[in-house]
Amino acid sequence: MNIHTTNRRRLMYGACLAALLGAMSMPAVAQGTWPTKPVRIVVPFAPGGTTDILARAVAPELTKAFGQPFIVDNRAGAGGNVGADLVAKSPGDGYTLLMGTVGTHGINKSLYSKMPFDPQKDFAPVTLVAGVPNVMVMNAEKAAKLGINTVADFVKYAKAHPGQFSMASSGNGTSIHLAGELFKSQTGIFMTHIPYRGSGPALLDLIGGNVDVMFDNLPSAMPQIKGGKLKAFAVTSAQRSTAMPELPTVEEAGKLKGFEASSWFGLLAPAGTPPDVVSRIQQEVAKALATPAIKEKMLAQGAIPSGNTPQEFAKLIDAEITKWALVVKASGAKVD
Repeated sequence: MNIHTTNRRRLMYGACLAALLGAMSMPAVAQGTWPTKPVRIVVPFAPGGTTDILARAVAPELTKAFGQPFIVDNRAGAGGNVGADLVAKSPGDGYTLLMGTVGTHGINKSLYSKMPFDPQKDFAPVTLVAGVPNVMVMNAEKAAKLGINTVADFVKYAKAHPGQFSMASSGNGTSIHLAGELFKSQTGIFMTHIPYRGSGPALLDLIGGNVDVMFDNLPSAMPQIKGGKLKAFAVTSAQRSTAMPELPTVEEAGKLKGFEASSWFGLLAPAGTPPDVVSRIQQEVAKALATPAIKEKMLAQGAIPSGNTPQEFAKLIDAEITKWALVVKASGAKVD
């Protein structure tokens, strides 16, 4: 073996070793291999609510885009904190995502005296999926029986019969809960708050007559409104919804200046998830939300699709935490 052959072999060995060490120092997801197995989207509420509806709308699109199943996993409890905490403590490898809400990432930080996670530090925002107005609804049969047809009728009756009404929500700290608390504080009426583990079970009890009123997300309540099971009085957004333009806002109907308590839903990953994975998911969600079929379906349900960038979503979360801290303080609501 001559010296030239030996040198060539040494160079080849060195190049191979450098390449191997370089590959070992890079996470697999950064090499374009992600995903190589199913991805879980945790929904921190029970099936049937808007969080669940939106997750199940996005999951098949991501499955098609990436060639691996995106599976919805419902983990309800503590106003969304149970499911959100599970994701916060999961590896940042791109295989666990959260369908977060205004509750988990806007309200709960101010409402709960102890939080198991930090909504800003423990997550990597991916994209806002949709903004949604809430709608004030009552059991239709009871509303007819009591002659309640408007927000003004409801307030008048509630003041004349203090403590008679119960108010359902999808859990402590959700926008559904806080919309009701804000309504109580601005009208001076009292309603007993009954939290559930999601909008789905709360709606079932509302339809069944076990509770009286709810400030539900419009997409999950709309089928029951159209089916005559629920009587809708007003939306809680600043403007009327294009999905149900005949409904006034609570501010209009109840003469409650500045009343606004809308919801939003977005995908988040655990902190430390590689930026390229976050970016790829955001881009595919944005593409899906821009398709006519999905866009029209969401708008018809009262949801306004987004698909914004991770940076824009992060700014929204920061602003919402500040906004809802004031609402929580004004309402006097607190969860220990």
